[in-house]
Amino acid sequence: MKILIVSDTHGRTYYLDRLLENVGHIDYFIHLGDVCDVDLFTSVEITCPKSIICGNNDFFLPYPKEEIITLAGRKIWLTHGHRYSIYYGTDDIKKAAKEKGVDIVMCGHSHYPLIEQGEDIVVLNPGSLTFPRQSNRLPSYIIMEIDDNNEAHYTLNYLKN
Repeated sequence: MKILIVSDTHGRTYYLDRLLENVGHIDYFIHLGDVCDVDLFTSVEITCPKSIICGNNDFFLPYPKEEIITLAGRKIWLTHGHRYSIYYGTDDIKKAAKEKGVDIVMCGHSHYPLIEQGEDIVVLNPGSLTFPRQSNRLPSYIIMEIDDNNEAHYTLNYLKN
């Protein structure tokens, strides 16, 4: 199973369109907020199942603020992250994830990509496709793959300009 994880597109589709053209087949699509455009997913073609949540800039959009989903037997909490001090580290969001009883928490907001694999909780932040803040300033996303042995693999990827 191949899962594409993005965040913080802020109403722009250029990099999302490029990514969808180049990433190949995906089985599930996740957007972790700051979509900023109610029509974004009518103009971008995503035919697989998807989960989209609101971020702090998604005023009046029809998506949930948070969601817990199960993929390949893993309980995954989707949240934008702005309510959990994500700029200052992952302690708060990991504590909340443990309270929710999830295996993985996926968040955005900071525009800094992160894959943190702890003993109990995996924290994934794909960074931003539109306004990346890490030193290389390249649009970033994460691919999560579940292999035939039901093991999860996470890859941080960058789109070249």
